[in-house]
Amino acid sequence: MTRRTLLAAAFATDSTIALGSRRELFIDRFLIAELKGAELRLGTPVDSGTAFKFDKPWEGRFSNYATVIGKKLYYRGVPNAGEDGRGNEVTCYAESKDGHSFERPNLRRGTNIILANTPPLQHNFSPFLDRDGTYKGLAGTSKSGLMAFHSRNGIQWTQTQTEPVLTGGAFDSQNLAFWSESEKQYVCYYRTFKKIGTTNYRWISRAISQNFIDWQKQGELSFGDAPPEHLYTNQTSPYFRAPHIYLSLCARFLPGRQVLSESEAKAIGVDPGYFKDCSDAVLMSSRGGTIMDRTFMEAFLRPGLGMKNWVSRSNYPALNLAQKGDDHLCFYVVKDYGQPSIHLQRYTLRLDGFASVHAGYSGGTMLTRPFTFTGTQLEVNFSTSAPGGIRLWLEDPNGTVLAESTELVGDAISRIVKWKSLDSLALLTAKPVRLRAALKDADLYAIRFN
Repeated sequence: MTRRTLLAAAFATDSTIALGSRRELFIDRFLIAELKGAELRLGTPVDSGTAFKFDKPWEGRFSNYATVIGKKLYYRGVPNAGEDGRGNEVTCYAESKDGHSFERPNLRRGTNIILANTPPLQHNFSPFLDRDGTYKGLAGTSKSGLMAFHSRNGIQWTQTQTEPVLTGGAFDSQNLAFWSESEKQYVCYYRTFKKIGTTNYRWISRAISQNFIDWQKQGELSFGDAPPEHLYTNQTSPYFRAPHIYLSLCARFLPGRQVLSESEAKAIGVDPGYFKDCSDAVLMSSRGGTIMDRTFMEAFLRPGLGMKNWVSRSNYPALNLAQKGDDHLCFYVVKDYGQPSIHLQRYTLRLDGFASVHAGYSGGTMLTRPFTFTGTQLEVNFSTSAPGGIRLWLEDPNGTVLAESTELVGDAISRIVKWKSLDSLALLTAKPVRLRAALKDADLYAIRFN
């Protein structure tokens, strides 16, 4: 079974998907039965400038593992390379007024440090905002296990208990957790290793909990028939516009893939031990469980121009996505790792624009699997060229046309589809249908019945 069909088969209990009023993104083939002359295409993030520089003495060139929660930024500060959980590792905090850049508040003796002097317990601290408005977090090493922390304001943190809540993992990366509204439980994605042939791959495993203290391991993630790769950080979170879909902006690591010469490395000032590997970011997705879909093996974010981007452990995305304005979202990436110029870069993307069903000028079609929906209208996120367009048909499972749309032309995050012979889709609600789309020089990013 290929990775294209593994996810759909795992979640389909029968031949019809109960779509309800959920927004569905075309980031995988979960909903797609057929593409002709069309393809799934990755979105292209836009570089939007430097958001933060890790240039204080307690931060330095090995700052990393950032988490952004709304206007709050958390990250590891450590000026030198060394063993995980070393004594000078601190957890730092910054705030943003506009989402474009962050500033340090004065919290502890003129610094923005919120956790210190507790190595290895605070190693690679990764917090999240819980459903009750409080904050929780995990941190630790393979020796200490993962420790639980809690906070009322996200600044003053308390270790929840003296014993680790999760043990038996490598944990030498950012180990994250969140409350899953769709699964009604806490979910943790953490670092393990998986031996395949002679290579010990950096891998991802998953655990679940009802109370954030007692965790049940579910085992290693499965990526279908995708070739194994080193996945350094997974940065998985529920997508805020479709929380049943988990999106992962994962750091893909290529050990030993050296791009810079020794003289080039010296010229940019990178630490001598950190230029003989390189990395980029890939897009993965999940709808729960231990299956992670890798429809796209291509880079979601390439390292980019300049030698500074082609060093070891650079280009690691921060955890979480954030909506900015009515039509786009942003995320952040640690750049120039191991260098004096290390910083956090901001990228923007249209809402839902991680991937799309795309067809060029010659046109193409998409047909979904059968599904049921609730609601009276169809909302779409789409874009066309001036001569391009999209036409939609709702059909019964046998192919009989039940409704035909007028042509969609333009560019909109939310456009309500108009139907030629129907004012409302109320008569079709809860009945099995398929959606057929004909696209010309156009992209369809997401659909939602409401």
